[in-house]
Amino acid sequence: MSPEALERRAGAITERGLALGWTDGDFGHGKTFRFHGPDGHVFELYYDVEKYKAPEQLRPTLKNQPQKFTGRGVGVKSLDHINFLSSNAVADGDFMENQLGLRLTEQIVMDNGYRPGVWYRATNKSYDVVYTHDATGSKGRLHHVAFAVDTNEGIWRAADIFVDRNVFIEFAPSKHAINQTYFVYSYEPGGNRIEICSGGYLVLDPDWEPISWSEHERARGQFWGNKTVESFHTYGTPVV
Repeated sequence: MSPEALERRAGAITERGLALGWTDGDFGHGKTFRFHGPDGHVFELYYDVEKYKAPEQLRPTLKNQPQKFTGRGVGVKSLDHINFLSSNAVADGDFMENQLGLRLTEQIVMDNGYRPGVWYRATNKSYDVVYTHDATGSKGRLHHVAFAVDTNEGIWRAADIFVDRNVFIEFAPSKHAINQTYFVYSYEPGGNRIEICSGGYLVLDPDWEPISWSEHERARGQFWGNKTVESFHTYGTPVV
């Protein structure tokens, strides 16, 4: 990325009529370009960022780590991806591809041709942003935010901690068919759906072709055959 790249993306988004304007920046980063996607989700793009430097007491032994491990509870390591609910997943996905330059990795294609689920990557991770169809017809809602742990054991540990702390588990530990991510889903106190995940795959092929799943194939459920919980299609935040 570069300041010029930021300006180019801002121009492409402005041409679509989705611009909200520039801000002076915020904690840890410089000015941002604010805009909304076709379904109303609000985003910001920025270039200038303040690189993190660990204070003396958190400096790691190995310099290729950001800091000493300080995990408590589940001990998530990083933001993995965001899944948005959309009244028109196709339009939002096309915007990610055409205006922001993300690349499609996997998708669900119904018998009528509609694509209710589209998975996009900004890096060589198999996906960073997802849009899934909102069965309520609402606009601009969040499906979930996913945080990564290193191993599947971290997911099982998270589930045990949730049980001990009376945290609602919506979808018990399992494995997704799409992108092959291992997971557990719960809600945080504000009601937003949270995923703890690990696994998935990297896209190393420069000629990667998106993988399409048919309506019949997705009716099978998740990787091990367990059905997707019904609330996945209707529950999101804000709650309707």
